[in-house]
Amino acid sequence: MLAQWTQKLEAGESLTGEQVTAVVAALTAESVEPEIKAGFLTALANKGETPDEIAAFAGELREKALPVPLDEATRGREILDVCGTGGDKLGTFNISTTVAIVAAAAGVTVAKHGNRAITSKSGSADVLATLGIPIDLTPEQAAASLRDHGFAFLFAPGYHPAFKHIMPARKLCADRGQRTVFNFLGPLLNPARPTAQLIGVPAAGLCEPIARVLQSLGIRRGMVVNGRVGDATMDELSTLGKNTVAEFYQSRGFSTTTDAPDMFPLQPATLGDLKGGDSVENAGIIRAILGGTERGPKRDAVLLNAGHALFVAGKTNSALEGWELAAEVIDGGKARTKLGELAVSD
Repeated sequence: MLAQWTQKLEAGESLTGEQVTAVVAALTAESVEPEIKAGFLTALANKGETPDEIAAFAGELREKALPVPLDEATRGREILDVCGTGGDKLGTFNISTTVAIVAAAAGVTVAKHGNRAITSKSGSADVLATLGIPIDLTPEQAAASLRDHGFAFLFAPGYHPAFKHIMPARKLCADRGQRTVFNFLGPLLNPARPTAQLIGVPAAGLCEPIARVLQSLGIRRGMVVNGRVGDATMDELSTLGKNTVAEFYQSRGFSTTTDAPDMFPLQPATLGDLKGGDSVENAGIIRAILGGTERGPKRDAVLLNAGHALFVAGKTNSALEGWELAAEVIDGGKARTKLGELAVSD
C-alpha cells in the first residue's frame, strides 16, 4: 500500500487527510520494511509537502503521543517551545537550546521538545545531557519540572512510541542526505501542547506554510523564521543577513515580512563565528554564553533569537525589548543560576 502511495507522489499527486491516516498506520507498522518507508518519505519530500499534508501528519501523530499531565495553574500559563527543524547543514552551535534556557531564566515556562542529533553533530538532547539537564523525564516528571522550574525537556522518542518503527527509515534518509517531512513535524508534535512557538526552518518559502500549520493546530502565538547567510539560509534568525518571519497572534492577524536585523546592536560577524561542534564543545559554548564570559557574535545570535522568543511568549512588547531582557537575564546571573538549577533537578 505504501508503495502505491509512493507512485502517486512521484506522479505529483498530493495526499488527502484520509490517505495520510492510512500512511501513518503503515509508517508506524513494524511489518513494513524501512526501505519502503524511506522511499515513500523521499517521494513526499521530492514532490514537496503541502501545508494540508503536514497538518494532517501532525494531527495524526499528535494523537499518538503520550500526554503531559499539567496541573491547571501550569496549563494556564503561556507555554513556549523554541526550536529549529534542522536540515540547514551549516554546523552552528545549539542556538535554540540556549535560547530556551534564557527564556526560562526570564520567567517563561518552556517545554523544549527535541531529539538527539540526526543531521548534525549535536542535537538538543545531546547537548542538554552533557550540561547535566535530565532528558529522560517521564510525563509526570516533566509536568512537575514545568510546574517547579519553568522548564522541561521532552525527549521525543520517550513520548512518541509510534516513532519506534519510523526511525530506521529516517536514518536511511539522513544517511543519504535526504530530509523528510519529519524535519518539519518534530516541532509540531510537542506533547505538552505549548501555546506559543518559535520555529526555525531551513528555507524562507517554508515560513508561511509552517506558520499556517501551527495556527491550524491551535497555537495562540506563533513565529516561523528563516535567516540568510550569504547564499545559504539557516533555521534560526540570522545576525548575518535578512530574515523571513511569518507570525500570528491572538490579538492580530497573520503577517509575513523579510527584514535585516538593523535595529539590534549586532557586532560584525561571519558564519565561522557561529560554528559549533560536538555536544561537549557546544555545552562549553552554552556555559560561556549563559555565564556572561562569551560576549561576541555567538551571544548576539542568542540575544536576537531570545528577543523574538520572549516576544512570542508575550513576555515583552517587542523583540527589541526581548533582546534587552535577555541581556539582563544573562548579565545579572539569572541564566547561569537557571542552568545550575536545571542541572541538579530531578
